[in-house]
Amino acid sequence: MTAVTDENPGQGGAGEQLSDAARPGTGWDDGLIARRAQAARKEAEQTPDEAPGEEDDGRPQVEAYVDSDSPLRPRLDALRELVGLSRARLDRAALAEAGRVLDEAAARQRLSSRHTVVAIAGASGSGKSALFNALAGAQLSETGLRRPTTSSPLACSWTDGAAGLLDRLAVPGRLRRRPAPGAAADEALQGLVLVDLPDHDSAAKGHRDQVDRVLALVDAVIWVVDPEKYADAALHERYLRPLAGHAEVTFVVLNQIDRLPGEAADQVLDDLRRLLDEDGMALGEHGEPGATVLPLSALTGEGVGELRELLGRFVQDRTAATRRLSADVDAAAARLRPVYVAEGRPGLGERAREEFTDRLAEAVGAAAAGQAAEREWRRNAGRACGTPWLRLWRWYEATRQPGGSRDRVPLAAPPEERLTARQRVEQAVRTVAEDAAAGLPGPWAQAVREAAVHGAKGLPDALDELAERVAGGGAGAEGGVRGAGGAAVCASASEAAGPSGRGAGEGRSGRAAGRPPRPAWWPAAVLAQVAMTLLQVFGGLWLAGQIIGVLEPGLLTPALVMLGGIVGGPLVEWSCAAAARGPARRYGQEAERRLREAAAACGRARVLDPVAAELMRYREVRERYVAVTEFSTTGR
Repeated sequence: MTAVTDENPGQGGAGEQLSDAARPGTGWDDGLIARRAQAARKEAEQTPDEAPGEEDDGRPQVEAYVDSDSPLRPRLDALRELVGLSRARLDRAALAEAGRVLDEAAARQRLSSRHTVVAIAGASGSGKSALFNALAGAQLSETGLRRPTTSSPLACSWTDGAAGLLDRLAVPGRLRRRPAPGAAADEALQGLVLVDLPDHDSAAKGHRDQVDRVLALVDAVIWVVDPEKYADAALHERYLRPLAGHAEVTFVVLNQIDRLPGEAADQVLDDLRRLLDEDGMALGEHGEPGATVLPLSALTGEGVGELRELLGRFVQDRTAATRRLSADVDAAAARLRPVYVAEGRPGLGERAREEFTDRLAEAVGAAAAGQAAEREWRRNAGRACGTPWLRLWRWYEATRQPGGSRDRVPLAAPPEERLTARQRVEQAVRTVAEDAAAGLPGPWAQAVREAAVHGAKGLPDALDELAERVAGGGAGAEGGVRGAGGAAVCASASEAAGPSGRGAGEGRSGRAAGRPPRPAWWPAAVLAQVAMTLLQVFGGLWLAGQIIGVLEPGLLTPALVMLGGIVGGPLVEWSCAAAARGPARRYGQEAERRLREAAAACGRARVLDPVAAELMRYREVRERYVAVTEFSTTGR
């Protein structure tokens, strides 16, 4: 490895070859002659916007390179918000490139906007150091046949104030140079900081690492290729193809054209353009933005003047840093696209919500609860309006059946029914989670599934408690979801369902007797049934009195009275049953609706709302991602 010294033999004026200070306020430190040379050079090269005696103290410049009205500023703000919102959902590796871009943007913004840092990169033997010297007008970088010649980045600054930028590139003070007096006077290159890099194909891994590190920090790069290695796969696959989006800050020069006879240079140049096009790099031809491609010979000077002119316009434009960072944002956004861009329109549609509600209602036994409530209404009507003899017979039949009264609804569902109900709830949660996650990028789909699964913990037990609270002991027991032990009830869901008649508000105490509310006509029906019973008793007593001779004979009248009571009793009961059919059906439907809405509210509070929150978070980060990419092609 050949070290680059502070002095190069054969150059006029040793002081012109010495470096700027690496630390603030130190100035030249190589002796009295060097300090005098520095003072003389500063007086000769002082620019109008610099005050007399201004020195490069290495402190960050306050002038920002991103204008307040630049489209890049909202993109950087959106990228910063995007990273902040995504940290809890994406792993660190996915956000690493975006974080690096933000860090580099902040670091570059604190430094001088009057300077443009351009790196010269190339393969061994391509002549990049010779081009570096030709642009600087002096033999600043060592050239030779022994490889690698350049072992560390070497910088040449046309004006003061670049120490902070060179510190950022980790270029030590001993490797900082000034151009020759003639080149330094070139007004077009004022503000240029040229960096000669080691060979990107060097056998020394440390050299390649330095190239990669500096290329990530400079504002622009000049790729030097020669007729032998311009199609090198390492160059195109490792650098040009990945950096195709940085075409606007890329120069590709075909060096050593003096070695090509006749039209060979044009042919090689056309082939080079073809390769760049295959790499996806836009070419800046016919006034369109893109990479600059031109031939030259650093040895003979052919084409160097044209490159110097192009560099001058590029530097004076003072937008290289902004365009470089904009390309970095584009590259970071392209890498993040798979984790932010979904297929189609993901989300929870109305149909998915209704299907989830139907499954929960089925699992909680809402339909069975409604049917039980309807039967309960009809039983109560039968008790109130039925004949005493029929009610007595029914009681007698019920006492003969094992297990007690047949009207009593079992308070616990069989174990297999409980298991089936739990499986229905779990299936409903899985289905709605898959519907919500359909089309989402992987991390956000996983977040949606986790939110659904987490919210579903204890949902079957909560639905069981809710069924008993909302539907009551009798109507809610049939078909309900039976838990293994006291789960927390969805109180918010119960409140959302609200009281209806003698519904959720009364709970078990108000429904313990299993008596639905009675309509206003029930007392009249009861009185009519009592009257029919009295007629039967009165007619029977009348007949009995005539039979035993207590009363005068006359069987027709008491027989008719008794027959009227006997026929009227069932008739009243039948009329009551017919009149109760409609209210019983409505009562059952109301019980089913109340339990269905309560189950839906519980499922919404535990599952749908967390899922919707994750979807809302995804939409928010999706909007931030769109803001990052909004000006990717027209915002520069």
